[in-house]
Amino acid sequence: MATISVTVRAIAFVALAFTAGRFAHAAPITPEDSLPKTLLTCGGSTITDIGPRLEGDTDNSSGTSVFFKNGGSQVSYDKVTAILKSRKGDHVLICLVFVPKNCPTGDDRGKFYTTTNLRTLESWTLPDSQHSCGGA
Repeated sequence: MATISVTVRAIAFVALAFTAGRFAHAAPITPEDSLPKTLLTCGGSTITDIGPRLEGDTDNSSGTSVFFKNGGSQVSYDKVTAILKSRKGDHVLICLVFVPKNCPTGDDRGKFYTTTNLRTLESWTLPDSQHSCGGA
């Protein structure tokens, strides 16, 4: 059973890396990539912190937040099981899947990223901020 799990993970990793590279038309995905800035591009990073949405929340009842080495972050008002199963140091693939339009100058909040943890092979799609551009 362990051999099947390793094989499935290897196949999934190759598929994710190939797809990401095809959309990005760039060099291979690495843990040192910058945060994607163009819609439907991807990059690699590592998780640097996982926690609640709000400081002082000891049981994640306020939601979930995750931070990446490349400076990116994602936040949810819900408990996101896939994030809570992740660990600091896990390698992830981050893809930019939505960019809001008609934002005030200088307000770049509200981008949505789909992140896949390459250890657990679980994914989540969340925004980079609690509010979209022009919001609170």
